[in-house]
Parts: sequence; structure tokens; C-alpha cells
Amino acid sequence: MTFISARDPGKSMADGPNALTSPTLLGRLRQSPDDPAAWDEFSRRYGAMIHRWCRNWGLQLADADDVVQNVLLELSRQMREFEYDPAGSFRAWLKTVARRAWIRYRDSRRRQQGSPAHDAVLDELCDPTAEDDLIRRLEEEYERELLERALARVRLRVKPSTFDSFRLTALEGLSGKDAAERIGVPITHVFVAKANVQKMIREEITDLDRGAAP
Repeated sequence: MTFISARDPGKSMADGPNALTSPTLLGRLRQSPDDPAAWDEFSRRYGAMIHRWCRNWGLQLADADDVVQNVLLELSRQMREFEYDPAGSFRAWLKTVARRAWIRYRDSRRRQQGSPAHDAVLDELCDPTAEDDLIRRLEEEYERELLERALARVRLRVKPSTFDSFRLTALEGLSGKDAAERIGVPITHVFVAKANVQKMIREEITDLDRGAAP
């Protein structure tokens, strides 16, 4: 599942009626925690990520589904309740929210009475590295969201040959010579275009991350 809409790949969430809406999904949820469309998108994107994480940790399918639903529920609660410090880092805020959600969910499992199979699942969830692993994956998903949106924005700002120079060399691994031949431009154009697009992407990522704050 890709966060960028296939119908309008360059359209930012900030382009709607509310100009103050964050251009990132997580920032949008923090600003409007009752937005059903944002929560639906959050569940699709981050739910799949949490499910993969659970399966990598050896949880059975039913247990993984249970963890996904409960962790998403706890994240929604924490996003509504946790006060964001605009002077701080959005990533630090996300880490704090995720950690609070994970601890609350883990503690709720501890209070439940279950079967030996349940106890085995709890052992996995209480592993000291589980919490850090989940938070790391949440941060990686957030970084992926920023990159996807930055790519979509930059693509609308440059000529097709300029973006293709970047795409073919940086994303698809072609040599400068092969990319130049495919696009039909001098090889110097490819290298200059690639450097310019990379610089623009970094700037867009910085702006998007900053846009997650009020």
C-alpha cells in the first residue's frame, strides 16, 4: 500500500480546505484526532507494518491480528491524550506516543489470565528488545512516508527528463551512460539533474517534517 494517491500523486494533505492541515499523515492525526479518513489510512499503512513486525517476532496469525488492533487502539488514545511540545522533535513525540501505547498494551496483557499459548505470546511481547523494535519500525514507516511525499512533490517541480535522470540512476541503479542513452540527453545532464533532484528531495523532507508540527 502506497500513501500517495494514485489519482493525484502530487497532491498534499495540506492542499484541502484547511490550509493548516499537516502534510504528513501522523501530523494530520495529531492535529485532527477525530478525522476518520486519516485513521482509515493510518490503519492500512501502520497496521500492515505492525502485523509484519508481529509475524517476524514469531506470533501466530490470530495473535498478530490481536496485537495490531490493540496497539492501533492504544496509539489512537495516546495521540488524543498526549500533549505535543511544538518546540520539540516530531520524531521524539512519535517515539514517546508509541512507547506509552506499547507499555499500556503490554501491561494489559500481563493482567489477563490465559493459556500456556497466551503466556508464550506474552513472553515475546515482554522481550526487552520488542518495544525498541516496534518503535524503530514506526519511525522507518514515517521516514518512508516523508520520502514518498517528497518524491511526488519534486516530480511536479522539474522537467520529466530531470526527474528521470534521478529515477533511473538513484532508484533503478542504471549507470549515468545508460540513463543518458535511454532519456536521450548528455551524460552531464544526468549527473547535474540527479544532484539537483536529490537536493530538492532533502529540502522537501525537511519541510514536510517541520509541517508535522503546528
